[in-house]
Amino acid sequence: MSGTDPIGPIEDRPNPVRQISDGPLRSELNRDIPVARPFEFAPLRIGPLTIDPPVVLAPMAGVTNAPFRSLCRRFSKSRCLYVSEMITARAFIEGHSRTLKLASFGADEQDKKSIQLYGTHPETLAQATKILVEDWGVHHIDMNFGCPVRKVTASGGGAAIPVRPKLLASIVRAVVKSAGAVPVTIKFRKGIDDSLLTYLDAGRIGEQEGARAVALHARTAAQLYSGTADWAAIATLKQHVKSIPVLGNGDIFECWDALRMLRETGCDGVVVGRGCLGRPWLFGELVAVLTGEAPPPPPNLGIVLDTLREHASLLAEFFGEPLGMQQLRKFTGWYLKGFPGCKRQLPALHLVKTLADLDLLLTDLPRDLPYPEIALRARRCKDGRAQEKVALPAGFLDCRFDELQIQDPIEMDGG
Repeated sequence: MSGTDPIGPIEDRPNPVRQISDGPLRSELNRDIPVARPFEFAPLRIGPLTIDPPVVLAPMAGVTNAPFRSLCRRFSKSRCLYVSEMITARAFIEGHSRTLKLASFGADEQDKKSIQLYGTHPETLAQATKILVEDWGVHHIDMNFGCPVRKVTASGGGAAIPVRPKLLASIVRAVVKSAGAVPVTIKFRKGIDDSLLTYLDAGRIGEQEGARAVALHARTAAQLYSGTADWAAIATLKQHVKSIPVLGNGDIFECWDALRMLRETGCDGVVVGRGCLGRPWLFGELVAVLTGEAPPPPPNLGIVLDTLREHASLLAEFFGEPLGMQQLRKFTGWYLKGFPGCKRQLPALHLVKTLADLDLLLTDLPRDLPYPEIALRARRCKDGRAQEKVALPAGFLDCRFDELQIQDPIEMDGG
């Protein structure tokens, strides 16, 4: 079994974004936020890994595959940590072709191979971890205890697992033991809803069972991606977890948001999710402001289109052109978000089948349009709705502190 599926040496490709505007762009919310002072933020240390500045790409279903990670990495010159989308332990062990593809790494990922692993059974997760460490040579394993999607929580996984502390502890313990020297981290939400908050227990269990860092998406599972992330919960978690780093996740749409989160919560690093969709250059901006420099000016539409085209090429190389173009379709609206006059092309872009067709559709767009401020915080990927009730297995909330075993789902990659 091989853990590498080359898509070509990314460092040899030209960076598609150039600095052509008059200065950094920021929303009114961040108008007066200064860049970092010298040595204001320490590097993030996760076991033997050092991430400087302390920025992590959040695992996102159907998004953080090898091509997207490579594109993001290029903008930060590989200075952040880029985590794969969620991989199901059982499907990985059984060798499902789709799972193995999603678990594979690009040719540029040689020093920080990072993968998010999902499952509900300690032995299955431990077995998958052993393969990832010994055969695939991964350098970091993140565990998903935060996915709020119905099909995941209804099977007792994702954000449901912290409801059962002994189950959570047994899973983390098994994976940490199997991983050996490879650091294991865990990512979770505040809880099921406001009446059942579990994040402090999850942080304590992660710390006690050998996780090398914990990350909190500061929303409940019921919230999904609605409302505003509760950064105060990140600060509270930081006060309770003392011996390992605490990372904050939620509402990092601009590089300035990361500065505010770090300063307001005292957390040790930020996890960036929806804010980078259609904006992979955000990681270059984050590196700049967290190391005391002004961010590069934003790209105009022409440079955005060049980036979109390069992303398409990477996806086509990795998945093959038909599937690669299917993967690209959702990104087209994210890249073009906020640019006037571009909506008319979206229906066709959402059906694009070939690179040649893509080129034709992009040809007539006005390349000199400046990057719109409204696009900085525009909603991408998830809608603003919450869920009335989080789906859980029957009886899951009964005797919460008893032992429990759940069989792993066969295949549920990407959430």
